[in-house]
Amino acid sequence: MLFITPAYANVAAPAGIDFMQFLPMIGIFILFWFLLVRPQQKKVKEHKAMLEALQKNDEVVTQAGIVGRIVKLEEQNVSLEIASNVTIQVRREAIGMKLEKGSFKPQ
Repeated sequence: MLFITPAYANVAAPAGIDFMQFLPMIGIFILFWFLLVRPQQKKVKEHKAMLEALQKNDEVVTQAGIVGRIVKLEEQNVSLEIASNVTIQVRREAIGMKLEKGSFKPQ
């Protein structure tokens, strides 16, 4: 009497990679791209265009929340008038958004 059953070799797996196994991962990547990466790239591009279009006397808000009027533009720095006879210098990249004309009234 034999207590050990004969072992049979498994059928060999297919030589190619099954595409259907990677389909959910590809779908998640595409969803991630359209929901996160693409909108962020668009926002960065719009912000860069806004920074390049800045002019003297534009009213802006810095990313720190300081509101002011542009007095002087340089290549990397911007001089902002934040109150009467009070001027600060900030980096151009620190400007968060441009305000409508007349929304800033220095005190």
